[in-house]
Amino acid sequence: MQLETKRGLITLRMVEPSDVARFRALRLQALGQHPEVYGSEYGEQAAQPDDYWQDRVSRTVGSEREALFVAEADGELVAMTGIFRDSGTKSHHNATIYGVYVRPEWRGLNLTDRLIERCLEWAQNHSVLVALLAVISQNASAIRCYIRCGFSVYGVQPMAIFHNGVYYDELLMLRRVESVIND
Repeated sequence: MQLETKRGLITLRMVEPSDVARFRALRLQALGQHPEVYGSEYGEQAAQPDDYWQDRVSRTVGSEREALFVAEADGELVAMTGIFRDSGTKSHHNATIYGVYVRPEWRGLNLTDRLIERCLEWAQNHSVLVALLAVISQNASAIRCYIRCGFSVYGVQPMAIFHNGVYYDELLMLRRVESVIND
């Protein structure tokens, strides 16, 4: 899918095996710039060997359980998000959106909205009924985005993230997926 923006043409697509190095760089940038919003730690992720990153990307290609979506502009990955489906027999109808990030210079173009839509389309195509996500309660712009995308808060996980001596609560949000195409 292509999207025309004031910064130029952007391609929204699933990650490919050739994206490993660029995906790693984007993920590490996200963790480094906003360590309080992600459960993963920059240092731990940066220390992972190349085969870790290759596996992380390749296991999503053609997967029925998970997908990674990226926004690409001029050969550069500028945004990303992922979705994975619960594997349990009784919870297989749920999927979680995670790892949402847009490079600072590409913000304000609704890339997050478009990537969330791609995740929801993937979920619908895989018979997922409920999409879940978590966002730290201080991230007002992300919360507004998720509400725009049809998510609502169903709970709070107190002290979900601990970074630099501060605990951060997460808002737990959900959206029913069956109405994605009708929106």
